[in-house]
Amino acid sequence: MTAKRVFINLISLLLGGGLYSSVATNIDTLRPGDQLDVSSYLVSANGVFTLGFFGLGNSENTYLGIWHTQDYTTKTWTANRDAPIFNNSGVLTVDPTGKLMIKSNGGAPITLNSDQGTGNVTATLQNSGNFVVADETEKRVLWQSFDYPTVMLLPGMKLGVDLKRGLNWTLTSWVSSDDPASGAFTLNWEPTQDSGQLVIRRRGMLYWTSGVLANQSFEFMPTLPKPFLTHVSNQDEKYMTFSATDSNTSRWLLLPGGLLVDEGNNILNGLNDFCYGHEKDNGCVSARLPQCRTQNEKFQRKSGSFVDAQTNEVVSPTAADYNSSLGVSDCWAKCWNDCDCVGFDNIMGIGVYRSGCRIWSGNFKFQQDLSGALPAKYVLVSESSTKGNKWIWIVIATGISLTFLLLGFSCYQRRRKLRLEGEEEKRQEAVLHELTTSDGPNNANEVENNGEEGHDLKIFSFACIVAATNNFSPENKLGQGGFGPVYEGKLHKGQKIAIKRLSRTSGQGLAEFKNELILIAKLQHMNLVRLLGCCIHGEEKMLIYEHMSNKSLDFFLFDPTKRELLDWKKRFNIIEGVAQGLLYLHKYSRLRIIHRDLKASNILLDDNMNPKISDFGMARIFGQNEIEAKTTRVIGT
Repeated sequence: MTAKRVFINLISLLLGGGLYSSVATNIDTLRPGDQLDVSSYLVSANGVFTLGFFGLGNSENTYLGIWHTQDYTTKTWTANRDAPIFNNSGVLTVDPTGKLMIKSNGGAPITLNSDQGTGNVTATLQNSGNFVVADETEKRVLWQSFDYPTVMLLPGMKLGVDLKRGLNWTLTSWVSSDDPASGAFTLNWEPTQDSGQLVIRRRGMLYWTSGVLANQSFEFMPTLPKPFLTHVSNQDEKYMTFSATDSNTSRWLLLPGGLLVDEGNNILNGLNDFCYGHEKDNGCVSARLPQCRTQNEKFQRKSGSFVDAQTNEVVSPTAADYNSSLGVSDCWAKCWNDCDCVGFDNIMGIGVYRSGCRIWSGNFKFQQDLSGALPAKYVLVSESSTKGNKWIWIVIATGISLTFLLLGFSCYQRRRKLRLEGEEEKRQEAVLHELTTSDGPNNANEVENNGEEGHDLKIFSFACIVAATNNFSPENKLGQGGFGPVYEGKLHKGQKIAIKRLSRTSGQGLAEFKNELILIAKLQHMNLVRLLGCCIHGEEKMLIYEHMSNKSLDFFLFDPTKRELLDWKKRFNIIEGVAQGLLYLHKYSRLRIIHRDLKASNILLDDNMNPKISDFGMARIFGQNEIEAKTTRVIGT
C-alpha cells in the first residue's frame, strides 16, 4: 500500500471513524442489466468464494477473477489473464441473451461465452467456486468457469478433454506471482489403457510425470492423501477429478516455477527444485544434459551479490531480457544452457516491464549476505563439494565429541560454559561495532566511539533501563506493537522516556532495529518522534524515545469516550502535522524516506496533542534525485 493511500485512510479514520467497504456479501447472482465494477463483488451463498476485479503489484492492470474469500492473494480463476484491462474501468455485464461480457473504457469488450439463452438468464457464483451462466427457463447451462480452468484445480473440476464439445481442461501457471498471464507450465491428465497419469509440460516439452494412477495413488506424488481420485474414459470424455477429504486438499495450485501444491502449500509433485533433465526418481523427465553441465550442479537461491573473482568488486548482470512473458523457469533455462553462466534472477516490475531475466556469465563468485537484506538470486553450486564438506564437518564434530567425553562430563560442562560466555561477549561487541562503524544510506556513521553523536544519540546501559522501568514492571507497560512491548521509564535525573523492547517472537530483527536507530538519528522535524538512543545487552535490543504523554492516535480514535476529545480543530491540527511530517520525509529531509508502516498507532501525541510520526523500522530510503522507489515485497501496514 502506498504512503498516499495510507494517509488517505488515516484522514478517513479521523473524519468518519472507519473505512468504507463496498463488498456486497449477500449477492451471488447477476441478471441481465446488472453490472459489476471494481467497487463491487459477488460472494457465494456459503461465503467461501468471491468474484470481482483485482490488481497485482505496482501494475495498473486489472483482471476479473475468483478467490477464496479468506485468501485474496491466491486466485482460483482469472477471466482475462492474457487480456488485462489497463485501468480500473472494468465492468462485468450479462445481456438479455445470456452473453457474459467485460467492458472497459478504451478497450474492446471481452465476451466470455457465445451460447445464447431464450428465457430467464442468470450468472451465479456457486458454493463450489464455479461461475455459471444458465437459462433458468430451459434449465440449461450456457457457460461455466470450470470448463475454462486457469491455475487452480478445485474439487469437482476436471483435468482432461471433452471430445464432444472440444474442451481441453488444463491448468496453466502464471508467468510470475505478480503476472497472471499464461506462463511456462501446464498440467494435464493423459489417459492410458486402464488408467492415466498427470503430466506437466514446460513450453510444450515434457517436464514431469506423476506415474500411472493405481490403487488411488501416483508413484511420484507420495504425499497425496487417498482415496479421493476419480477418472473417466469414454467416447465423449477422458478426465480425472478429485473430491476433498480434508481442508488441506481442497485445491491444487500450479506455481510459476512448476511446483504443484495443495491448500496447505504442501508440494504434491515431489519437486523441491527444477527438473534438470538428468534425474528420474522424482518424476522428472530425462532430457539431454548440456555438454558443460554435470549431474552434481544445481541452482540454490541465496541472498547476496556476484563479485569479480579478481577484484572482489560487485558486478552488474552481463545480460538482461525484460520480456514480460518470461518466468523463473525461462531464466533457469537461459542460464543452464549457457556454459559461462554462474547465476541468474527473475525480476518483476522493472520500469514498464512486468518480469524478465538477468544473467551473470563470467569469472564471478557469489558473496552471500547472511542477513537476507539483499535480493535473492539463483546461484550455481556443485553438490559434490557441498556433500564433501558435510562429511568433513561430521568427522570433525565426532572427533570433538569423543575428546570431550574422554575429558569427562564436568570438564565438558565447564568449558562449554566458558565458550558460551565468550561467544556472548563477542556477539555484543560485534553488534556494537556494526552500529558504530557501518556505512551506507541506511547505516550512516552517526554514532561515535564515546557512545554519542551529533544529535545527542546515546547508548544506554542495561542497568540504567532496568532501573528506569522498575525491572520492566507491568505497571510501566504502555502497549504492544509489531516490534515488541513499549514501557514508560524515568531516568535518575527525572526525565521521562519510552522504551521499545524487541520481542524474541517479533518478525522484526537486527536489520529493522539498526535501520530505525540510524535512520531516525538523521531526521529532525517537529512532527517526527525524537530518538534519544539505544540499549543492547545480549539478545536484548531496545530503542529509547522521548516520552509522549498522550500516547498514540488510535488510543483516541477507537475509544468512544476519548474520541469526543478530538474536536475539529484538534483533528485538523493532527492531519496537518502528519502531512508536514510526510512532506519532510518525502521532500525536504537529507534522505528521502518511504515510511511503509504509517497507521494510527504509529502517530504519537505530545502534551499539546501535536502529532509525531514514529516507528521507522520498516522505512525505505531512496536517492535525492529519485522521485519514485519500487519495493520488492509486501511489508508493514
